[in-house]
Amino acid sequence: MPQDRLAELLSGQMGQVTELIRARMASQHATRIPEVTAHLVEAGGKRLRPMLTLAAANLCGYSGPFHIHLAATVEFIHTATLLHDDVVDESAKRRGRPTANLLWDNKSSVLVGDYLFARSFQLMVETGNLRVLGILSNASATIAEAEVLQLTAAQDLATDEAIYLQVIRGKTAALFSAATEAGAVIAGAPEAQVQALHIYGDALGIAFQMADDLLDYEGSAQSIGKNTGDDFRERKMTLPVIKAVAKADAAERAFWVRVIEKGQQEDGDLAEALKLLHKHGALEAARGDALAHAARARAALAAFPPGEMKACLSDLTEYVVARIS
Repeated sequence: MPQDRLAELLSGQMGQVTELIRARMASQHATRIPEVTAHLVEAGGKRLRPMLTLAAANLCGYSGPFHIHLAATVEFIHTATLLHDDVVDESAKRRGRPTANLLWDNKSSVLVGDYLFARSFQLMVETGNLRVLGILSNASATIAEAEVLQLTAAQDLATDEAIYLQVIRGKTAALFSAATEAGAVIAGAPEAQVQALHIYGDALGIAFQMADDLLDYEGSAQSIGKNTGDDFRERKMTLPVIKAVAKADAAERAFWVRVIEKGQQEDGDLAEALKLLHKHGALEAARGDALAHAARARAALAAFPPGEMKACLSDLTEYVVARIS
């Protein structure tokens, strides 16, 4: 698979990233910090975001040491957001394992997430690159803002596709695009290539999140690492639901009001929701949107000459949506 080939190409550098992560997640005084962090970091995640940072730097010919710092920074930011998300969503499973807030408590998850955010800023400052600091700090603020926006939009049937796109561009794509853009900046790449990698990361992140939202209705618990239908039970207005609500008749809208806005869910409601999604072609339409963003990511790579790293990144755009094809 493309991410496996990318991991093989970057194996030595990812080893350095892992070493740095383990060193910086340590705490001299609070043993709970490495316990909680290790539970998530060592859970066998794809490490896609730090690999994108390394890949972007390599694609732009970088030979210095600081892409390792940036990759660890990106992983710390991502891990911190996951810890916080699981508390907000009251999730019980992450990457196929019990969540940290379930094994410890909400307080530990929130505070360790804060610690990792702080560690991420220490790492990015060490690069000495002010533009990189701006990219990653702006991404951190954007992620937090999007999470708050999602809180207000999640259970509101008035949430439309524009708001949904704003949410996922903030909560998911912002870190993808920051990862790839920062890799290009630390490499001193020409501005056209920096912007191309920003576009690549943005489009890839959007396609990735759209695919995840589709898998919540179509995938298996084993394939997505969480319980199928969690978004429905958490009353999230993801793209398939938004598309179905837009085409709903009065009776169907009353169903969505009951299960999403009022939260009065009963046995069989998930099956009914799936029936309505299929009836209105909402899953197929959402799949088409994800494929379009994957194509936009692929097109952005035209700014680079042919090579193995470019081929891997291009194949990655196909893989993130192959899961839903």
